[in-house]
Amino acid sequence: MRTDILRKTALTIAATAATAGGIAGPAIAAQATPGAQAATASVKADRKSSERELNVRYEAQPNFYYCGPAATRNALSVQGKDINVDAMAKEMGTTEDGTNSINDITPVLNKETGKNVYKSVEINSAKADTKQADKLRDDVVRTVDDGRAVVANIAGTATDTDGTTHSFEGGHYISVVGYRDNGKTVTIADSANPNTASYRMSVDNLANWIATRGYTAS
Repeated sequence: MRTDILRKTALTIAATAATAGGIAGPAIAAQATPGAQAATASVKADRKSSERELNVRYEAQPNFYYCGPAATRNALSVQGKDINVDAMAKEMGTTEDGTNSINDITPVLNKETGKNVYKSVEINSAKADTKQADKLRDDVVRTVDDGRAVVANIAGTATDTDGTTHSFEGGHYISVVGYRDNGKTVTIADSANPNTASYRMSVDNLANWIATRGYTAS
């Protein structure tokens, strides 16, 4: 398999890949069953603050390979949009092998927002360096401050701020919908399992989770 941003994403089944148990504190409330979830979050502060979280109308992915469309749908929900995941999957070329790359997500975000603001960013190394992690932090803060969410293509295992591990060895897509401590910690909306719908992670851990793949931010 190619290790760059364009490689195929052979997804692991969400039911076995997601970790069990809820995460205390994040902004998304989810029920215990998949499908549309009623979720609320409050904007923690204004643009002058060191933290901000967006309102997410969370929805779990309906099958193991729809994480790309589902992550995009959750990201667009912070702007009040509710777009059918089947329609987005068709636009992204999603198959049972997943969604090919972040470059298939970016055009859909731009189309649905009506603005050409999203751009794909690649972290093509095996591990993110300080410069790449700092750029991700800046991109998350700027995008969230603009009222938009970041979508990231991740692979492997990462640990959140509660010490819970999240493992998607074959690859996965997530939304980044908030930040704390000036972007050193980010809030993730994860469509894989409503029991772990939201959690926080250091931006350095997220950057390493994205490594060999990419993300899209405005």
